[in-house]
Amino acid sequence: MKTYLPLVIVLLLASAYGIWWKRSRGAIRSNKAIPGHRLTAEALGEPLGSRATMVQFSSAFCAPCRATHALLSQMVVPMDDVKHIHIDAESHLELVRELDIRSTPTTLFINKDGIEVGRAAGTPKREQVLAALAAIR
Repeated sequence: MKTYLPLVIVLLLASAYGIWWKRSRGAIRSNKAIPGHRLTAEALGEPLGSRATMVQFSSAFCAPCRATHALLSQMVVPMDDVKHIHIDAESHLELVRELDIRSTPTTLFINKDGIEVGRAAGTPKREQVLAALAAIR
């Protein structure tokens, strides 16, 4: 029985990590704004939305990135005051480092002043995106 104890411990730890990782992908986390840090249209390469902007960081060989892009670009069609900006992370490494983007896809939710108010790592669900946008005034 003693020989199986390390195996059981490793399996429990791996399972706990897997459950945590699965639940954290796509979940939108509220951010406390960094004082004085604002994203501008010049930094992003496109103008911001009049109420909110979703800034998606992607990489070329990322399948979830394509699904996230399709979801977000479709969602902003009926919304005149929300904009979706797609940024290739590999081409904008300085911005990726500055914003602490650790994986793709990562979507930042920016208010009209250019302040990050939320972040989703992974592909968020449609309901999560709608709730995050509703919270931005």
